[in-house]
Amino acid sequence: MTPERYQQIGHLYQAAVKLEPPQRAAFLQAACAEDAELRRAVEELVSADEQAQAQDFIAGPAVEVAAELLAQDRVRRTVGRQFSHYQVLSLLGTGGMGEVYLASDTRLDRKVALKLLPTEFTQDEDRVRRFIHEAKAASALNHPNIITIYEIGQAQGTHYIATEFIDGQTLRQRMTNERMSLALALDLALQTAAALAAAHGAGITHRDIKPENVMLRRDGIVKVLDFGLAKLTERPAAEVDTDAVTRAKVTTAPGTIMGTPQYMSPEQARGQVVDARSDIFSLGVLLYEMIVGRPPFGGVNALEVIGEILKSEPQPLKSHAAEVPAELQRIVGKALRKDRDERYQTAKDLLQDLKDLREELSFAAKQARSGEKNEAATLSAEATPAAGTAAATTTSAKIILGEIKRHKLGVALTVGLLLIGIVAGVYFLSGRNAGAINSIAVLPFVNASGNADVEYLSDGMTETLISSLSQLPHLNVKARSTVFRYKGKEFDVQKMAQELKVQAILTGRVVQRGDQLTLSLELVNAQTENAIWSEQYNRQQTDLVSLQSEIARDVSSKLKTKLSGADEQKVAKTYTADPAAYQLYLKGRFYWNKRTGEALKQAVEFYQQAIDRDPHYALAYSGLAESYVIFPDYSVALPQDSMPKARAAAMRALEMDDSLAEAHAALGLYLSSFSWNQPAAEKEFRRAIELKPNYPTVHHWLGNGPLSLMGRFDESIAEGRRAEELDPLSPIISADTGANLFRARRFDEAMAQFNRTLTLDPNFYFARYYLATIYHAQGEYAKALGEYRKALALTDDPFVKALLARSLAKSGQRGEALKMLDQLKSESAHRYVPSAGLALVYAALGEKDEAFVWLEKEFAEHTTRPPQYAVNPLFDDLRDDPRFADLVRRVTLAKMD
Repeated sequence: MTPERYQQIGHLYQAAVKLEPPQRAAFLQAACAEDAELRRAVEELVSADEQAQAQDFIAGPAVEVAAELLAQDRVRRTVGRQFSHYQVLSLLGTGGMGEVYLASDTRLDRKVALKLLPTEFTQDEDRVRRFIHEAKAASALNHPNIITIYEIGQAQGTHYIATEFIDGQTLRQRMTNERMSLALALDLALQTAAALAAAHGAGITHRDIKPENVMLRRDGIVKVLDFGLAKLTERPAAEVDTDAVTRAKVTTAPGTIMGTPQYMSPEQARGQVVDARSDIFSLGVLLYEMIVGRPPFGGVNALEVIGEILKSEPQPLKSHAAEVPAELQRIVGKALRKDRDERYQTAKDLLQDLKDLREELSFAAKQARSGEKNEAATLSAEATPAAGTAAATTTSAKIILGEIKRHKLGVALTVGLLLIGIVAGVYFLSGRNAGAINSIAVLPFVNASGNADVEYLSDGMTETLISSLSQLPHLNVKARSTVFRYKGKEFDVQKMAQELKVQAILTGRVVQRGDQLTLSLELVNAQTENAIWSEQYNRQQTDLVSLQSEIARDVSSKLKTKLSGADEQKVAKTYTADPAAYQLYLKGRFYWNKRTGEALKQAVEFYQQAIDRDPHYALAYSGLAESYVIFPDYSVALPQDSMPKARAAAMRALEMDDSLAEAHAALGLYLSSFSWNQPAAEKEFRRAIELKPNYPTVHHWLGNGPLSLMGRFDESIAEGRRAEELDPLSPIISADTGANLFRARRFDEAMAQFNRTLTLDPNFYFARYYLATIYHAQGEYAKALGEYRKALALTDDPFVKALLARSLAKSGQRGEALKMLDQLKSESAHRYVPSAGLALVYAALGEKDEAFVWLEKEFAEHTTRPPQYAVNPLFDDLRDDPRFADLVRRVTLAKMD
């Protein structure tokens, strides 16, 4: 075919494509006359153009038609020829590096795919070098999801690669046929990620992951094709390379854009040097498209597509497919991070997360539907086309039009680089100017290990991060007791953020496999539900201590919180270098937070084991103090037995580190409840608040302790409200605010507060028995008895039993009251029963002398109840007795250090 002939076809095509079908037919009839071959060539190009437009491809006029028709003619001349021992049978497809043909291997009698570099390109040394490099790169890989290279050779002046022939469809063809299920999309992404992990492990970056380069065999196996754009990455400096002197280095000049626009990473679109993380971005695009049905970034031309890649965030998956799990949204979001440092750093990490998700979905499905078929079989069946369905074919005209568009795209990309740079700059600056986040909820990390024995690890890491972030003075971090109410529950991000009044939500998943620990985090903007940042940390358990510091620094950075040097030290501070001691500490926190008598005993055991491993572990001493100081509240031990231990542990912690707010708080509680030294207690609590302003427990204890016990009720209630702001879903903080209102004799407000507490936790016995106490104070004994019995259905607290006996006595049920009184005396032989409770029963029975015997016993034992004598309405039956006023005076004077 002569150049003049190509020019003639090109002119006719350009004219015909602008006409409506009726006018076009008349035009071609007149222009082509009896030249059927000429008319056929023009009509084939026009038809391919229309089909491409219908599929929303990037379209444009055929400015290089003549050259493309030459390629078409070459294909016709190639079919039937033999290269070495390969007989060419038909065209399979085409790409930027040459055509691919179905061929017969006459030596081994098998079908192969034969990729040829066109003869006219053999003078281009760069093309030849890249072509050969592709074969060498791909042949070095041996993986079930990567196409197998049989041979590289040259025959009749043509370079070729012989590969396995794949009987199936490209991913593009599979997506075009029908909407893909979530299960199939996940399976295909898994296999593709496995291929990339193997390639990256061999130092090879694909650089053109797209649906056309991923094939799905009829048996459901994925094959990644075309390493024509692959690039050997530099080896680590520590690796000895004996061939380095003789091997040519394959590089792409900076500024050269290689790949397909819709699947390019931002750095690839800018023409920067790319690495394996670029393939991860492209796979993220692919996975998004498989689920949604279209790529995340669109546009009418290459420049618009790249502009979207550089400046726009894709719409959330669930806005297109409601059934998409939140974890899959996190995975795709992380793969599509514009900053490659924030993406998955290896395909292996992405692969592991995809595997974990598939296992979770499979397990959930099996639980929901008994008898469900094996998931792998389902995926395999779904991946196999229906019997008799042929794989989609590609006409030569489509190939030609695709090549035309590729040439035009190269020009458009080159011209658009400057504009892309401007768009990227604007995007970068706008991101830099975004405001900092000043409120956050760190949700309980999910234990995805499938082992309940490591629950302490996910809980402990959550609490440690909350504690670290709470050190920052300008960041509102929701407390542990509030966020842990969401543990194991489904939630709506925006609704939860409104409940907690926060701007951001941080979620995490912890997986422990042997000594390997994987933590996946995602920070979400609560208003938009868009991911701000996500990261995956893969560490050995021996690195657990340093990991916690790294995470705290990373999260602070992503919140755009400006840290002073002192703040950064607080956030990243570690208290032990021994990972085993740290894990024992986390186990201690795990049991301390259960707030039962037995659990508190276990907490002390783990804290002590941590101290045994590291005698200088100040935080473990602080945990020990926090445990011992609440032993009497849970009837674990007598105050005179546990309280001195609490003081000793707190003092030891502060000797090693005076900046531990928790140790100051524990010491403050000791001083208030056991030492009866309210001014000294207030000082310790104030010091703790100075060190950790957003620590809700210290506000809670300050309000419920010295401020309330000194009768400064307005201040005590204000501190309780501050604690509620920081920990809005904590039942004990809410209830103790009610207790302060009760002591202030604001009974109606106290009742309303306790009812609010019960909306947080209907089974919180503390609120139940305080409601009963209010009813008792108002003379409504029947209601009081009902609430006390509800409370005792939830607890075995002996003080609540004493209060029930007190109401029985007041309601005239003296016999029942005496019977319960005897039971409590019997219990005191084997557990701590507050003497003040027995005194209250005797006072209700009218036996004041006996009541004062028990109050004096409580005073002599220096327990936690006497500081309440002056302010608690519970003791009103005795308040008019001179002996009571004397007792209150002696409590005030009996301060201990």
